[in-house]
Amino acid sequence: VLGRLPEAGFPLVSCAMDLFSLPENTQPAKKEVPLAERMRPRALEEVIGQSHLIGEGRPLTKFAANPPSLIFWGPPGVGKTTLAKLLSGDRPFHQISAVLDGVGELRKVIEQLRQESRRAVLFVDEIHRWNKAQQDSLLPYLENGTFTLIGATTENPSFSLIAPLLSRCKVFTLKAIGKADLLALLERALADRERGLGARFVKADADALEFLVEDAGGDARKALNTLEIAADLDHHIKLETLKAVLQKRTLRYDKSGEQHYDLISAFIKSMRGSDPDAAVYYLARMYEAGEDPRFLARRMMIFAAEDIGLADPRALQMAVAAA
Repeated sequence: VLGRLPEAGFPLVSCAMDLFSLPENTQPAKKEVPLAERMRPRALEEVIGQSHLIGEGRPLTKFAANPPSLIFWGPPGVGKTTLAKLLSGDRPFHQISAVLDGVGELRKVIEQLRQESRRAVLFVDEIHRWNKAQQDSLLPYLENGTFTLIGATTENPSFSLIAPLLSRCKVFTLKAIGKADLLALLERALADRERGLGARFVKADADALEFLVEDAGGDARKALNTLEIAADLDHHIKLETLKAVLQKRTLRYDKSGEQHYDLISAFIKSMRGSDPDAAVYYLARMYEAGEDPRFLARRMMIFAAEDIGLADPRALQMAVAAA
């Protein structure tokens, strides 16, 4: 059919252009940058939270001019990527993801870093995702000073990173953003006319913001993303609007990571301290997040046998019966 198009008087090239090119008015629109990305701090002075690391006399403020290789350990949405970008200053900054990029991509980036006139900063997000061999590939370049490494991880570096890498990096623990800081961050986003929602004249009730802060659980990204979704639904954000957006709170939990061990430890210590409210809270939180009930029952049997023991022999009978 294409061979006969010229004979029928239809230019083949123009037909191809008409078939495979979009008219100007149908070109895909540029996607808007999410609110959490737009509100990313542009200087250390704008960073909310992490007062134990940022401020007069604090380590990250002192490192701002020339940071060493660092590992940022903390939960999601607390500013690990933001701090890495701010500490790089005007030096060349290259970011890769350990989830998507392997050693092959790392070698390409390193070749680019070697050509930089100044010592560059390599930021590796989710660095705990790399296996030992992939982490080993960083060591020679850290030794000869090819780049400054800043890694971000949500897992305990002592478990997920190799010892030679830890010996070459300084580990800083980032904390979940406090409620007062989160509230200040949301109010800043509502008032900011350049990057935030101020130009759209969005306002929010006080009880709605308090509910949003409580739901975010110290995650600034989650709080800003939820605020933006609510603003798209109604320019006057009320508590009912947020409840409709959130539906059900998602509990932060991992069956084999930090949250798993932290919560089961808190559960045992609550029983050991004879605090029934706390024990029921941690039990319900783990169960609601999807923990295997058999695991919880086994821990109660262990507690009854080891911690209570002969002080009350019936405790073990009750724990076994419950299991």
